Amino acid sequence: MQDKLCQDRTVIVTGAGRGIGRAHALAFAAAGARVVVNDVGTALDGAATTETPAQQVVDEIVANGGVAVANYDDVADWQGARNLVDQAIVAFGGLDVLVNNAGFVRDRMLVNLSEDEWDAVVRVHLKGHFATMRHAAQYWRAEAKAGRTPQARVINTSSGAGLQGSVGQGNYGAAKAAIAGLTLTAAAEFGRYGVTVNAIAPAARTRMTETVFAETMAAPDAGFDAMAPENISPLVVWLGSAESGNVTGRMFEVEGGKVALAEGWRHGIPVDRGARWNPADLGPVVAELLEKGQVPEPVYGA
Repeated sequence: MQDKLCQDRTVIVTGAGRGIGRAHALAFAAAGARVVVNDVGTALDGAATTETPAQQVVDEIVANGGVAVANYDDVADWQGARNLVDQAIVAFGGLDVLVNNAGFVRDRMLVNLSEDEWDAVVRVHLKGHFATMRHAAQYWRAEAKAGRTPQARVINTSSGAGLQGSVGQGNYGAAKAAIAGLTLTAAAEFGRYGVTVNAIAPAARTRMTETVFAETMAAPDAGFDAMAPENISPLVVWLGSAESGNVTGRMFEVEGGKVALAEGWRHGIPVDRGARWNPADLGPVVAELLEKGQVPEPVYGA
């Protein structure tokens, strides 16, 4: 029987009409949460369509005995993000968890990447994370000031493309790297209101990854499907529960049955001259630093 780890918690999942977001919505509902399923129903590249995948996920949750409502707001639109948060509060009396998952890709080598392709991807991923967090945090701050300190959670979605880079995905990788930094800042700022903020870097079979991970997208062997998007959701549900209150400002890599704690930029041991360096003297110093430092993770596709 499914553990009701998030019983009666209200959860927003953005981009929840398909793929990983859909899996999150279904998993939270199975864990007892009331879910706001957000999805504008766009194509892979963000173009408008007439599809309504959010309602399809809501119907599936309700058919399984869960509670959910659909939302079609654009999370990267300031008022749209506010509407999404307000809908959760009005429909279910509050908000406990925000899962930022919405996004799309417009892949191209940097030398060919257009301004519109850059702006569109950065907008939906980075601003889409910020805008929803901003309005949710405003609500949680008001609750804390009123003496009702929440046990609230934010789970953001970064990517290996943001942590290690990815050839042909400069716009997407930059946005995902920025989300990692935004997560650290939000965790430091929101803690006083009873809010934790963490991020995941998932690897699974979705519309966005089918070209990047083409070699691993073959039909799974009988048994465990390591690339199924449903593999990502258990950690996200746990991070959204009351149990995870001592974890914040962290980045988790999730793929198949693997969960890892990613460790980002850290201060290295410096070589200190005690005065301004002469450029001509820095060659051997940099060589020494590189020799002592760890070898970087390879860039995807390099």
